[in-house]
Amino acid sequence: MDSYAGNVLRVDLSESKHTIEDLDEDLARDFIGGRGLGSKIVVDEVDPNVDPFDEDNKLIFAVGPLTGSGVPTGGRYMVITKSPLTGTITNANSGGHFGPEMKGAGYDMIIFEGKSPEPVYLFIEDDKIEIRSARELWGKTIHQTCELIKGQFESPWEAQQYRIACIGPAGEKLVRMACIANDDRVAGRSGVGAVMGSKNLKALVVKGTKGVSLHNKDQFKETLKGVMDKIKASPVTSEFAPTFGTSGSVPLFNESGVLPAYNFRQGVFKSAEKISGQTIAETILIGREGCYACPIHCGRVTKVEEDNYKGQGKGPEYETLALLGSNCGIDNLSAIAKANYICNDLGIDTMSAGGTIATAMELFDKGVISEKEVGFTLNFGSAEAMVKAVEMMGLREGFGDILAEGGYRIAEKYGHPEVFMGVKKQEFAGYDPRACKGMGLQFATCNRGACHIRGAVYIPELYGIPEKIDPLTTEGKAGWTKIFQDFTAIVDSAGMCMFTFLAIWKDEMRAMLNDTTGAGYTMEEMMRVGERIWNLERLFNLDAGFSKVDDTLPKRILEEPAPEGPAKGHVCELDKMLTEYYQLRGWDENGVPTKEKLSELNL
Repeated sequence: MDSYAGNVLRVDLSESKHTIEDLDEDLARDFIGGRGLGSKIVVDEVDPNVDPFDEDNKLIFAVGPLTGSGVPTGGRYMVITKSPLTGTITNANSGGHFGPEMKGAGYDMIIFEGKSPEPVYLFIEDDKIEIRSARELWGKTIHQTCELIKGQFESPWEAQQYRIACIGPAGEKLVRMACIANDDRVAGRSGVGAVMGSKNLKALVVKGTKGVSLHNKDQFKETLKGVMDKIKASPVTSEFAPTFGTSGSVPLFNESGVLPAYNFRQGVFKSAEKISGQTIAETILIGREGCYACPIHCGRVTKVEEDNYKGQGKGPEYETLALLGSNCGIDNLSAIAKANYICNDLGIDTMSAGGTIATAMELFDKGVISEKEVGFTLNFGSAEAMVKAVEMMGLREGFGDILAEGGYRIAEKYGHPEVFMGVKKQEFAGYDPRACKGMGLQFATCNRGACHIRGAVYIPELYGIPEKIDPLTTEGKAGWTKIFQDFTAIVDSAGMCMFTFLAIWKDEMRAMLNDTTGAGYTMEEMMRVGERIWNLERLFNLDAGFSKVDDTLPKRILEEPAPEGPAKGHVCELDKMLTEYYQLRGWDENGVPTKEKLSELNL
């Protein structure tokens, strides 16, 4: 099919060799690419019970048919593996320019197998592929790594033609929420960077000069015009996101009772305005950036002058402000920005970092963890303690070695599992499920653990897109959750950003896929691909030992009513939604796909 590179690069790190395989077009049509195709390889080739840090685990970089095609936001790539944080199959998504460069070099997937006996990085320039020593890069931060690699070229102009994806010290030290960074963007969640570190793989350096073929260029131009018209017409994608980025949602989410505070004990934070995107725009914002082919430009470039927290970098985004900010009881914007810069440089997921520190703060408040053990006072609201804890976590220094294991393992270690706010060992994103109940169902059922972007029901619940639904009711949430989970699987596999469906929906996605690839999907066929991917991931997790018991939420969310805000007095009534969700999925009462459903999906 058109719009695919047509090649799969398989790299054996143990033997320091590589092979190139033809892309299986039947599989590409059945799973689209990106997340779907990468998940298919993991399911086929990785033992569900393997230790994620074992060399038999695989790490897959994958792009989709729309990556690098010129479609708005079509710059994404996925990293697929078995997660060291959760033990589930996982996938992490990043933007920037790395994905289109990988596609331009001629590869739809890069599959890393085994473990290198010493630190290495992969160098790709179209057909030129080399596994190079990374001894001088090991131990370096994200930015140091990129500068050292760029310094090997004859000129800055030449260096700019290469794109780099790499890990920092957190990935090397197997911090369970370590991420992979490129272009100051990150494939963030579930510890994909730690799997990369476990393989002694420091970086990928890629330059691609090959074009992307399009099936029907004239029709594609017409489709793109319609897509751009809708992006320009949407106040979210044309005004709000470019002006304030994701951080502009802080006031709305706080007013909705969704903004987590004090380890999800509250959904309202009294000082929310101090950490909002609006305040960022007035104080520390110095620039805006967008990814490849993106008209939205939601990225923030910020600079902090305050002595204790001086720094400059990208972000913070909404999730960082929520999890390292309000969820830790912190309203010091400079401190949150500094912690964000540290995460970006050491290579840590800010969301799991914030959830983990909030877990530790609650244990400290309860007297379960002592100041002697931590080395300092770890109270809610202590900006200095939060920043220090982030750095220690990323380097596994002192108490940071315990924090690096994540909130679930800390809560278990100290005998208080109830204080962990997450699902399947992954920390919540920044949404209190008592105030947006569809997100409660999404958190509980998501294949990679608590996650807000693999089934973003908060979009209709809070933004009213594609239609407004009541966030405080359970009615209809099972159906919306299934639709968003399946559609997000399609978007991820195609190589586009989820912000796309703040303006467009299924019709435009199908048109773009068909115009570029010639696959000829009907709407039913396209949506079945998303459902197929979701069920495939579910099967891996079931084989890995997960069950209905894991499709749940913390006791706090299920039994302790929200103390204030619009959701005051509400809990998240999960059971009713879960039963309906299983039925809509075609699963039995234990959450296992039936033989009829698997046959329908050709699984």
